[in-house]
Amino acid sequence: MTTQELAEKLVKMCREGKFKEATESLYSEEIVSMEAGAPPGQSRESKGLEAVKAKGEWWAANHEVHAATVEGPLVAGSHFACTFKLDVTFKPENRRFTLEEVAVYKVVDGKVVYEEFFYNMGA
Repeated sequence: MTTQELAEKLVKMCREGKFKEATESLYSEEIVSMEAGAPPGQSRESKGLEAVKAKGEWWAANHEVHAATVEGPLVAGSHFACTFKLDVTFKPENRRFTLEEVAVYKVVDGKVVYEEFFYNMGA
């Protein structure tokens, strides 16, 4: 799968809300995921498919997504980027907010091997 094909597939799956399925089918076992920030005492970095899946499971368990839009992809060689805009509620605090995020991915041998997220959370 080319970078363009993988990027289009990932964006399509995310638009359909199939985040878990995208991770399971498009990510390398050696994926490295880097968040823009981390809770106190925790790392911004997750290494390995199981760690990235666990991060996704935590997100799904702790957030209710009211609306989501995905734009892109923008492809350059082995990398691509897309943007996400999410209207979510953080369940433990019943706090609703908007998350606007740029995601950058690297593809090697038809799988995502690296992803990094850039975002600010607003009210």
